[in-house]
Amino acid sequence: MIAAYASEPLSERRIESLNNEDATTAMSRHPYEVGGTESILTPALLIYRDFVLSNIDTTIRLLNGNPDRWRPHVKTAKLGYVMEMLTARGVTAFKCATSLELLTAIRAGAKDMLVAYPVMGANALRIREIAAENPQVAISVLVESARQLENWVGTTIGIFIDINPGMDRTGIEQGRAADIVGLAKLISKSGLEFRGLHYYDGQLGAVPLPQRERQAHAGYDRLMQVIATLQAENIPVKEVITAGTPAFPFTLSYPEFRKPAFIHRASPGTVVYCDATAAEQLPEEFGYIPAALVLSRVVSRPASGVITSDAGHKTLSVDCGVPNCLVAGMSYLEPLRPSEEHLPFRVAQKERSPELGDLLYLIPRHVCPTVNNFDWALIVSQGNIVAVEQVSARGREKPLLQH
Repeated sequence: MIAAYASEPLSERRIESLNNEDATTAMSRHPYEVGGTESILTPALLIYRDFVLSNIDTTIRLLNGNPDRWRPHVKTAKLGYVMEMLTARGVTAFKCATSLELLTAIRAGAKDMLVAYPVMGANALRIREIAAENPQVAISVLVESARQLENWVGTTIGIFIDINPGMDRTGIEQGRAADIVGLAKLISKSGLEFRGLHYYDGQLGAVPLPQRERQAHAGYDRLMQVIATLQAENIPVKEVITAGTPAFPFTLSYPEFRKPAFIHRASPGTVVYCDATAAEQLPEEFGYIPAALVLSRVVSRPASGVITSDAGHKTLSVDCGVPNCLVAGMSYLEPLRPSEEHLPFRVAQKERSPELGDLLYLIPRHVCPTVNNFDWALIVSQGNIVAVEQVSARGREKPLLQH
């Protein structure tokens, strides 16, 4: 399988090691090969059910077998089909960013949802509507100011305070403990439930593994100081949410999270599909497997040593830069800069160049927006297409509230 490498980028590893074959014999033979490709319109999103289940089980195992310690972000999963795979394994607490993701997760059996995004205006009104229509689900939101708190007064929606651990995207800087305490007090005075703290240290993704652990633990030390300050003010902290995929190993190893006085949940979402970037960021021994690929066809050979496939940036996200993918079984193909519908590759010298019509199995570097590019996904098991499922949380709801 493709594993993660702490010391060497995955792109520099031999992808052919998936089946221990050399580049020539691995041209179309690897664990991702699918039958019946003559009927598949490309580019197509392939989701490998068995690998997804393996990644789900791996995450639960790492969390000491307790699925309730996991609050994955469904912006990655995107399919109600995959969310149902999670709830069937006992994972019922999730994070989301949009009202459509919230609805999709609820329909899949979610019991506890955090809208992990600073929704304002009509977006907040829509979350209020969904909460009122689904009283069986514990729905919470993030706040970082009194202005945001006003959106939720008079509802049963729970409140998490968003902490900025240095990513500088949202939240209150964790050094501002007095402001965090003041906001927690205001939550209670407003008649709302203060559920806890949300801490997403996604900025650590680019930090090498050993330094990442030190920086993550130093951040958690500061977070524990914030918790102690709240407790000293007789403000109970019920839940603390930490770590997306890059910091996941270190939220597992942090001693204070092993038997805390609060519910601690980790929130990696990318691990469900494990893209090429996540595979590089996570320890090899975890055993995660890339489980969502794009099937593409070679449509041109525009120059010597260059081929072009039909998977441009409207298919494979390029927000991670170039190269934006790896090619399973063909690591000698170097992805070049894509355009809207085209993705060219440079073929390494002395390697056999794919022919027109040949299939490429592309492993995205950022799977979340890649999945969001597709309306439908082909579900694969044991090399066969077993279902065609809608990417049901793709995009957003209609942009007008219904009155």
